[in-house]
Amino acid sequence: MATRKLGEVVQQLREARGMTQAQLAERAQLSVSFVSILEGGQSSNNPTPAILGRLARALGVSMTKLTEPS
Repeated sequence: MATRKLGEVVQQLREARGMTQAQLAERAQLSVSFVSILEGGQSSNNPTPAILGRLARALGVSMTKLTEPS
C-alpha cells in the first residue's frame, strides 16, 4: 500500500471522529510528528504491523480498514 493512500485513510478516519493529530498520537502512543508525516504522505516507508495495529485501535477500526484498497 502506498504511504499517501494510508495517510489519507488515517486522516479521514481521524477527522470523522473529531480528533486532532495530537489526540490520535496520544491514543496510539506515537509522536505527533509521525502522525503528521504519515498523513502528509511524506514518508517513503510503510509503518510496521505493530504501528498499524496501534493506529487501528486508536481509531476504533480493524487493521484491514486501514490497509484495504478503495
